[in-house]
Amino acid sequence: MYIEQERPLPSQSKQVYPKNIKMTELTKRRKVETPKTVHSSKVFAPFRVVGNVSNGTPFAIGTLGSTFYIVTSVGKSFQIYDANTLHLLFVSSKETDNEITALAAHFHHVFVGFGNKVGIYKRGSQEHLITLDTTATVTHLSIFGDFLCVSTDDNNVHIYKKNTPQDKYATVLYTKFKITDLQGGEIISLTHLATYLNKLVVVTKSNILLFNAKTGKLLYTSDEFADQLTCVEPAPALDIMALGTATGDIIMFNLRKGKKIRTIKIPQTRISSISFRTDGSSHLCVGTSIGDLIFYDLDRRSRIHVLKNIHKEAFGGVTAASFLNGQPIIVTSGGDNSLKEYVFDPSLSQSEGEVVVQPPRYLRSRGGHSQPPSCISFADSESHFLLSASRDRSLWGFSLRKDAQSQELSQRANKKADGGRIAGAVMKEKFPEVIAMAIENARLGEWENVITAHRDEKIARTWNMSSKRVGRWTFSTNDDGFVKSVALSQCGNFGLVGSSNGSISIHNMQSGILRKKYKLHKRAVTGIALDGMNRKMVSCGLDGLVGFYDFNKSTLLGKLKLDAPITSMVYHRSSDLFALALDDLSIVVIDAVTQRVVRQLWGHSNRITAFDFSPDGRWIVSASLDSTIRTWDLPTGGCIDGVRLDSVATGLKFSPNGDLLATTHVNGNGISIWTNRAQFKAISTRTVDEEEFAKAILPNASAEGNSSILAGALGDDETEDNATLFNKYESLEQINEDLITLSLGPRNKMNTLLNLNIIKQRSKPVEPPKKPENNTPFFLQLRGEQVGDDASNREGIVHETPEEEQKRELDAQNIKNAESELQKFKPTGRVGFESKFTKLLREGHESSDYSSFLSNLIELPPNAIDLEIRSLNSFEPYDEIVWFIESLTQGLKSNKNFELYEAFMTLIFKAHGDVIHMNNKNKDIVAALQQWEQIHKNNDRLDELVKYCSGVINFVSSV
Repeated sequence: MYIEQERPLPSQSKQVYPKNIKMTELTKRRKVETPKTVHSSKVFAPFRVVGNVSNGTPFAIGTLGSTFYIVTSVGKSFQIYDANTLHLLFVSSKETDNEITALAAHFHHVFVGFGNKVGIYKRGSQEHLITLDTTATVTHLSIFGDFLCVSTDDNNVHIYKKNTPQDKYATVLYTKFKITDLQGGEIISLTHLATYLNKLVVVTKSNILLFNAKTGKLLYTSDEFADQLTCVEPAPALDIMALGTATGDIIMFNLRKGKKIRTIKIPQTRISSISFRTDGSSHLCVGTSIGDLIFYDLDRRSRIHVLKNIHKEAFGGVTAASFLNGQPIIVTSGGDNSLKEYVFDPSLSQSEGEVVVQPPRYLRSRGGHSQPPSCISFADSESHFLLSASRDRSLWGFSLRKDAQSQELSQRANKKADGGRIAGAVMKEKFPEVIAMAIENARLGEWENVITAHRDEKIARTWNMSSKRVGRWTFSTNDDGFVKSVALSQCGNFGLVGSSNGSISIHNMQSGILRKKYKLHKRAVTGIALDGMNRKMVSCGLDGLVGFYDFNKSTLLGKLKLDAPITSMVYHRSSDLFALALDDLSIVVIDAVTQRVVRQLWGHSNRITAFDFSPDGRWIVSASLDSTIRTWDLPTGGCIDGVRLDSVATGLKFSPNGDLLATTHVNGNGISIWTNRAQFKAISTRTVDEEEFAKAILPNASAEGNSSILAGALGDDETEDNATLFNKYESLEQINEDLITLSLGPRNKMNTLLNLNIIKQRSKPVEPPKKPENNTPFFLQLRGEQVGDDASNREGIVHETPEEEQKRELDAQNIKNAESELQKFKPTGRVGFESKFTKLLREGHESSDYSSFLSNLIELPPNAIDLEIRSLNSFEPYDEIVWFIESLTQGLKSNKNFELYEAFMTLIFKAHGDVIHMNNKNKDIVAALQQWEQIHKNNDRLDELVKYCSGVINFVSSV
């Protein structure tokens, strides 16, 4: 629980205030003036995007021997899936400059068209980039032989060729030509037919053109078709192409003969994709813009199967459908962010008569939301699954560990209590959009553990995360109002439902029975929460009321009236704090125990869309329609971080262990995942201004476009340097020149200086060290020189005699003694050696500024200070003693390091007091001491203040 209180001054200096100081100056805080620099978020770093599989750009299928891979576009990035398992293999290393408009695969390489460029990638990494000599956008790609053919939206075809036959792909511009309006206008497809050497088929809206890619000549132009062409696919048979039209006709066209050979009609639909089966069965698959997949048997000239609504019509239906070469598997994708595979099982017919083709069976798929998510929540304490609801009326569980584990929760109705089936259609349409959601895992696997509120519905629904399907119960409001908020108790036994008419109903999650009812609010209940012990319940509503209830006794404990309607609430069970978003654009934090407002956070300039507590309850992260995400520090009540986004955040959730932040946005079908830098380093609580907010880049699907999960541990970028700078606090050396300031060093330094002799005396050894006794056994008595001499004699090495060795040791000892005597000698004047201490003292006298000398003196350790003061020249004319007293007088006059200068003066009197006393008539010494005495008298009030305060304290304590 956080309590509003005055923050202490983070100070290292101890200030003593004189009597004549103004009280207004006492309130000044010391701070480091840092320049207002624009920085990126110091708390969150973009990590990845979850839930993006495919968009409306047609996929490309590549072949590597007997294996296949599928390349899909997700905006400015592409993803590569294994066709056998639909496991994600690679993602593009970095985002492209523009949206991807065309994809093509050729063995190991993927060709990506975006803007006026074509990127050539291998395993997701870019190997080459081709920039077209035009500003038009790439629309189609075709690779065959030594050529790369690229069409643009200005109806130009650019042909690139390999520089040498050993090159893996074409990179050199060979030729280009333009398709005129008389030739059909907009280009629909670039196709190459088998056995047509160096020939490129350009299909426009109304014509088929055959070009020689090597010479750039137009070889053939078909007659104009009556209906607009929309797609084309080469048939396994030679010279045959299948053309799809906007009116639903499928035209089989023989290019060599230049005529139609068959027409298949699908009334009132638009053909978007065509594919031929190549595993022995003469089947044709047709994808339509309404989302249906139609299969024809070309031998029997009949329709065999139809798959209805496999992709949503609102997003373009089936944008691409293709059979895997030599396999009865068809891959489809659409603009609804899904990729699906269907398989034809072998026929069950055994006779030679009519063969019955079984309908295609759903094999596997990958997908996500087709519209932006609106409500998210982490489904477990390990941040494995992320539960997400969207405006497309679906509820997904996305895995943050493995993409293949993500799946949509089933909305199929449960069976009756007796096990019988429900009459009629089991599932007519999906449930309405989820507007509120709560999840608890205490009873996971025993009964339902998720409860959701849906738009304009009077019932709340339960879900079971263990079976990934809708639950058995629906909880209705008891006042015939719409469900506006839901919650679950931490034990998982009770589901709480808030109504638009102001009532609250509590149901048992195991049996679905209504247990309690509450009625406090006059308007919609926008938030409900229950503490971890099921003792206290809190509710809020649009009427601005906050209600506190005793859950066990079902009684009202109290209520709190706020100034504005409350739109949402988040409860933090560990600290018993809950935060409320108000219509006046503020966030109010209330303590559930004291029932008082403890913080009020202001800063957003538009409606708050989402907010959440950090797991430790120290932060609140909020998002708003002003396109910002702000991080609030509750102990200080300030905004410590903020970023501006290109897309407004609509949902926000912290992971249970605090390492990730998930956000949803108005644009994009995926969920953005951010890493929390605070798990690796301390975050500064410095309050940032709105001018310091930087525009942050949202996470994307590329590999290198985001920060790694260890971004917070690596401080090699400017953001880390700024954050490190903000974490440093440097106390001012002095608040005011009129204040007496003590030193910033260790508090016991002065005591050590004054009692250094006693410390040295106590540190002396009690008795000299003794030589260890020789207790070696008799058979090891041969040791030392005798052992060495004996070994040397055996090995034939010349050795010294004992007399020679003793003489050598005596000479070395004499040299050592002479050096020690030289070190003790200190010549007078400027002759010979001059220490740094003496040099700075002399230079300070010459310049009448002892600041450098005093700085050096304060930094010295106590033993060095004592040595230097004792080493001052104590012979006439006593210059060093006079200079040292003058330096201490200047230091004392500055009101800095007060106690150290007093200690230094005590030391000089201890070391040279007899010299100073005997020469008390020396005019230089007398003048220096008189200056010290004059400055020292001005500071005698410190002693008066200390004695006065001590007397007052003794009097108060005795009373």
